[in-house]
Amino acid sequence: MRAGKALSAGNFCMTREKLSYAQKQCVGLAGKLMQQLAMVGPGARIGVAASGGEDSFALLEVLRRRQRIVPFRFELMALHINPGFDPENHAPLAEWLVRHGIAGHIELSGHGLAAHSPENRSKSPCFYCAMQRRKRLFALTREYGLTHLAFGHNADDLVSTFFMNMLQTGRVGGMSFREPFFGGRLLLIRPLGLIEKSVIHRAVRQWNLPVWANRCPSAGKTQRAEIGRRLSLLTEKKLWKVNMFRALTRWQSGLTESDIPS
Repeated sequence: MRAGKALSAGNFCMTREKLSYAQKQCVGLAGKLMQQLAMVGPGARIGVAASGGEDSFALLEVLRRRQRIVPFRFELMALHINPGFDPENHAPLAEWLVRHGIAGHIELSGHGLAAHSPENRSKSPCFYCAMQRRKRLFALTREYGLTHLAFGHNADDLVSTFFMNMLQTGRVGGMSFREPFFGGRLLLIRPLGLIEKSVIHRAVRQWNLPVWANRCPSAGKTQRAEIGRRLSLLTEKKLWKVNMFRALTRWQSGLTESDIPS
């Protein structure tokens, strides 16, 4: 599915709907972070990197709902690059986009297959696939005249990225919530950065979003997944996890104590 350059601005006539706690957390915390860091303004054209997993589907749903709340118009477009393991698994995304009147670009690539081929011996499969996907997403933002590229990284990703950088490279570095590229032509944003993965998981189930399983042979075997498993042991105490997240959030974004969810 390939949409034209006139993106959908969404339906601004909203009926009152009762949301669960997890759903409210997703919509509210994303909106709070977007407002505090001035992520989106009038006339923004946001490309959402849609993998088909829980985080990116939640981001699409949250931004669709934020369209109805904010006092200005912005446009959405889903960008999905199928890595090639299953040429048809993006069908639920295509149907969901049509049902909600959201523009989309869906294309089949061979990035995943090439990443796991004998020819790719110098780089890890995940590095190769992510690099190719990112390059293609950047190209699509230019092709469609998008001003923003949104990723569904969450609070757990913020923590795991920090430890990945420190343990693998000896470098202290994090995952920015808002980062300009190409001289300011494009703004990369991560609106779900304050929301824990467990909250997103509950909200996705309650919204009945049509996520699908990742068929990549490296799924669950990556260095990020390994660090995540080790961190889960370190953060078995809820207070430790909360404090770790709050410290990294303050350091990474400059938000104050009251801005960070407890």
